[in-house]
Amino acid sequence: MNETITYLKSFFKDKDVASVTPTSRWCMEHVCRPIDFSSNITIVEYGAGAGVYADYLLPKMTAGSSLIMFETNNRLFKELQKIDDSRVQCYNQSVEHVDEAIGKSLIGKVDYIISGIPFSFLDEEVRMGILQKSKKVLRPAGKFLAYQTSGHLKEPLQEVFGNVYTEWEWRNIPPMTVYQAVKE
Repeated sequence: MNETITYLKSFFKDKDVASVTPTSRWCMEHVCRPIDFSSNITIVEYGAGAGVYADYLLPKMTAGSSLIMFETNNRLFKELQKIDDSRVQCYNQSVEHVDEAIGKSLIGKVDYIISGIPFSFLDEEVRMGILQKSKKVLRPAGKFLAYQTSGHLKEPLQEVFGNVYTEWEWRNIPPMTVYQAVKE
């Protein structure tokens, strides 16, 4: 309930916060279905909010895995900083600079990107720049996993990745389109 209050306060004060509630358990399970938790992996999360995905992911991840989270909203970022886990890194900056933030050693080695940022709020140049950098930081066969309130991201993902698979998750407020694109 505390996370919902934090989201509500952030939603009304920050145009970049796209939802009044945290992502539902069903949506998280749907988005994360393609993730193989059996080995060490690196996951980057765009728009980490108050850390609901971290709460879902960290118990499933191996001790050698890492979770790198980006959140630009200061109130939500403060919530992320409360996560006490050595596998977590948090950045209070835009994912427009994901390649610079994560460092050269991880370029082309990220296994999964999970994104809840509202791409529909971004102009085309910024949207395409983020998707291009996402592809750059992913390893071959790495997956870009996103959830959005509409199907608007399908064409840009197809253009950048050359493939995209979509499904609906109705058990979320609001319902979400779930996307998967693979770096080939």
